[in-house]
Amino acid sequence: MDFKHYTFLLGTHRNKKVIWVHFTFNQKLKNDLRKRFPSAKWSQSAQEWYLIDLPAVRTVLHVKVDSTYSKLLLQIHPNNKIAFQKFNEQLELKAYSSNTSRMYLAEFAHLLILLKHHPVDNLTHKRLKDYFLYCVKTLKMKESKMNSKINAVKFYFEKVMHEPKMFFDIPRPKTPATLPKMLSKAEIKRLFNEVKNEKHLLILKLCYGMGLRVSEIVNIKIHHIDSDRMQVLISAAKGKKDRYVNLPESVLDALRTYYKNYKPKEWLFEGQYKGAYSSRSVQAVFKRAMEKAGIRKQIGIHGLRHSYATHLLESGADLRFIQQLLGHHSIKTTQIYTHVSNRSTSNIKSPLDTL
Repeated sequence: MDFKHYTFLLGTHRNKKVIWVHFTFNQKLKNDLRKRFPSAKWSQSAQEWYLIDLPAVRTVLHVKVDSTYSKLLLQIHPNNKIAFQKFNEQLELKAYSSNTSRMYLAEFAHLLILLKHHPVDNLTHKRLKDYFLYCVKTLKMKESKMNSKINAVKFYFEKVMHEPKMFFDIPRPKTPATLPKMLSKAEIKRLFNEVKNEKHLLILKLCYGMGLRVSEIVNIKIHHIDSDRMQVLISAAKGKKDRYVNLPESVLDALRTYYKNYKPKEWLFEGQYKGAYSSRSVQAVFKRAMEKAGIRKQIGIHGLRHSYATHLLESGADLRFIQQLLGHHSIKTTQIYTHVSNRSTSNIKSPLDTL
């Protein structure tokens, strides 16, 4: 499909965001459109072809995705727009991840929107502390939320305005010391048995078999897989760190069969429009499998990663190796699995059993 013969315009149709597809009609252009985008629909009322406006579709069409920055900027008073612009530019210069940037922009915008016309640069240390206390006491924000908010504000004053480091003594609600949620090996087998789609099953098996985050499984490319060394490169993962994980021998034949059947070009798991498979789709696959398997645990797909780490520990793997495979910066993060594993406690008998 040669995009130069088509014009794509953003719009709405029946209260849904769509991308209108304009072209001088001939049967070949119509067929090319339907072949490239099987989901393309004809609007009888508008007498026009259209696609549902999705990020994946925009990426393929090279249509700019609405950014968090642009949406938030509209809500900020002109007196603080320049501050927000400088904040965004500094985030880009620091090359923060998209998730961190979105979070920082949202937290800093919350302050600017509350300030209305009052310039953020005129805020005293006391006024800032009052704002944080308002977030804790009135808005009842949790510790993780407050940490993000304080970090975002500190980023502006320390990294954008180059002021001295700021310290805020804010009473923060304690975060419950929850343990990672996981599945037993028997539950994971039940889960896999309910997945009939070849591609979906391979995704779930690799998530568990290599202990991957959902963002990592969808970002695997064909050339990241080294079947000779039985390793997979996890590129630019959390913290922008590369690492290698072991490719499970049990999936090698299934992986080769999948490659022959699906013929992916760049990404190992491609979406409907040939880009990377979406994280949301992977999460939906896991949720459906859990329902079919009759597993009632309140757990997301990240639980497969937790299960991988716990089962490795129970099988006798060294904690340092598990840290390396998971890509944890600190061993303290990995040590939480010692509280979930029953390896150290399974042989301890209750006093009740000795009466």
